[in-house]
Amino acid sequence: MAVKSIDILNMLVFQSRKRTDPEHRNDSEKGNEKNAGEAFHLDFGDGINVLIGENGVGKTTILKMIYAAAKNSEKKNNPAEMKSLLQYFSSSLGADAVLKNGKDQNGFSYYRVSDGACYFEEDYSGIQEMQFRGWEGLDIQAVFIPTTEMLSHSKGFLALNQKYHMPFDITQVDIIVNASLPETREIPESMKGMLHAISKVIDGTVVLEKDSFYVIKNGGQKIEFSLEAEGLRKLGLLWKLIRNGLLEKGTILLWDEPEANLNPEMYPVVADVLLELQKNGVQIFAATHSYNFSKYLEIRRTKKEQVIYHNLYKADDGIVCVKSAYRMEELEKNPIMEADSKLLDEVYGQ
Repeated sequence: MAVKSIDILNMLVFQSRKRTDPEHRNDSEKGNEKNAGEAFHLDFGDGINVLIGENGVGKTTILKMIYAAAKNSEKKNNPAEMKSLLQYFSSSLGADAVLKNGKDQNGFSYYRVSDGACYFEEDYSGIQEMQFRGWEGLDIQAVFIPTTEMLSHSKGFLALNQKYHMPFDITQVDIIVNASLPETREIPESMKGMLHAISKVIDGTVVLEKDSFYVIKNGGQKIEFSLEAEGLRKLGLLWKLIRNGLLEKGTILLWDEPEANLNPEMYPVVADVLLELQKNGVQIFAATHSYNFSKYLEIRRTKKEQVIYHNLYKADDGIVCVKSAYRMEELEKNPIMEADSKLLDEVYGQ
């Protein structure tokens, strides 16, 4: 399945366009309010969704909302197993109320993730509650790769985190858990090419031994993961996730800044892997600040529908807006293209 859309009202940077008064509205009116167009709304493609925009417009927030919704699609008998969105930001934060937009603490506040037929919603308007419209039991498999490289810190991490509740969010814990899972016995033919391409770049494969990750070089040398360049570690993580069978058909991959600490020469390798994953039925969400990385996805795709760009920006009134297009040049107020243009102006102005 694929995530089709997200709606966000009065949460974090996503404020409402006008103040509402929940004390003077009944449930029916509240439902109409949610569908009246006040909320931020974004429709996604089934392939690769590239989120761009300057800092502070909510790219990572959207990724974490989708991931939280996916994790809460599992059938759970114990309500205590449900994870609030707050835990996907930091376990050290206080009340869920901090997720509400500071300019409208009394207004309606929620986010909703939908697959077109079912949806998951967390409502923060009053007492925080989760709503499932056919969502629970869908068991959506999702993998979130955070900006922070975590595998170098895997030694004893999970045991310490369980005992002391260290200030890491769920995405940072989950990526270590996912990378630590056993490898699949058989590798699908569709995945072998991707593994080979990544292995060639990192000059080896990744293994887990006694809670620590290593790169086994093609020449036989074993290198501690922390001693590798961070860009190679990022590719090594991707190799391990594929090898563990976590990026197969029907999976959702969310990747925050895949270009971070990555040598630009490796952009086409990552772009090719993501396009191949998409062809094999993986829906992908990537938040990026890199024009070159984004453009590689565009020029290497075989069909325009494989990749869609979503440009988030703040209007003059501070409201976060979004424009979507299949080509980078079709986006208005595109910050990464504007930055490249300014650089070129300075280069040729010398």
